[in-house]
Amino acid sequence: SFDNQLKIHKLKDNIFALNELLTKVKKEGAFSSLIAAKSIPKSLHCLAMRLMDERILNPHKYSDEGNPPKPEIEDPKLYHYAIFSDNVIAASVVVNSAVKNSKDPTKHVFHVVTDKMNLGAMQVMFKMRDYSGAHIEVKAVEDYKFLNSSYVPVLKQLESANLQKFYFKNDIGNATKDTANMKFRNPKYLSILNHLRFYLPEMYPKLHKILFLDDDIVVQKDLTGLWKIDMDGKVIGAVETCFGSFHRYAQYMNFSHPLIKAKFSPKACAWAYGMNFFDLDAWRKEKCTEEYHYWQNLNENRTLWKLGTLPPGLITYYSTTKPLHKSWHVLGLGYNPSISMDEINNAAVIHFNGNMKPWLDIAISQFRPLWSKYVDYENEYVQTCNFGL
Repeated sequence: SFDNQLKIHKLKDNIFALNELLTKVKKEGAFSSLIAAKSIPKSLHCLAMRLMDERILNPHKYSDEGNPPKPEIEDPKLYHYAIFSDNVIAASVVVNSAVKNSKDPTKHVFHVVTDKMNLGAMQVMFKMRDYSGAHIEVKAVEDYKFLNSSYVPVLKQLESANLQKFYFKNDIGNATKDTANMKFRNPKYLSILNHLRFYLPEMYPKLHKILFLDDDIVVQKDLTGLWKIDMDGKVIGAVETCFGSFHRYAQYMNFSHPLIKAKFSPKACAWAYGMNFFDLDAWRKEKCTEEYHYWQNLNENRTLWKLGTLPPGLITYYSTTKPLHKSWHVLGLGYNPSISMDEINNAAVIHFNGNMKPWLDIAISQFRPLWSKYVDYENEYVQTCNFGL
């Protein structure tokens, strides 16, 4: 009857309206989550400012300017780590956890690179204690003069007006147009700090091997076993993340593009950044930085991949990756509360990848103590800023 048809039409209209509302709420919720994840907590801002004040008041106490590097900094016989971060508390936790779980800290060298704005705070943080004799170098990315827009594609691309609009215009209207990739509309994905990992052989020309660590990881075991692994001539050692059809190359790059389709298999297994072992001699032989530049230049308009450093990493090291046992690097502590404690306890490195970083209020509560136990609560500025309270 006509009445029934009218009721059906009204019901369909109501369902459509509710779906539209649900979609809008989901987008706004995702955007709010993004803001929460990328905001700097008051305590972290306080800590950086207090450390910087100390640096300004006592400049000669903390600066290495004009001094030759200690021989250990360039000694290829020692265990070297690269940490690139603008987060002073996160970087200190990485170093502290690695040192506390190493068998002989005096044989470990940490190369911490930050930006000019955070250099003073980092210098003070790492000179206020001796880290059990471990050797720590703190530099600014600006100290590496070869990293300029004439050489580095990412820096050149940052000069593009369209790219600046895509990454920096982070209002809700712009950010939610492409909900699936909203979290990647963040300048960090074009930050040179985030792309330093592709320049390790040039930054450390006297080294043969180096371990790259993200600033949202915690080291739980001695990592020197990585240096004993036979890399079989491969450039990078990484834990693979694929299972079933998930985390395959098809999910990270555009296989409708002829260049991608011709060169790579969509079923190839992806791996994770966060803890990666690099054979720098193999890297130089394979000319991986040149390969990275080639593909990054081709992707100026984001048609090969949309975001970050993992897709160009998967591309650059496509045939030069050595799979590591999964216990070396357990991921997901920044988004997945279901990870078993057995798996976490057996891990050499745990990774808080995801939005729920352990220094944020939105951290997963049962995982936060795994990180916070390595915070230097004896540091007077950490205490002053009520960090972790």
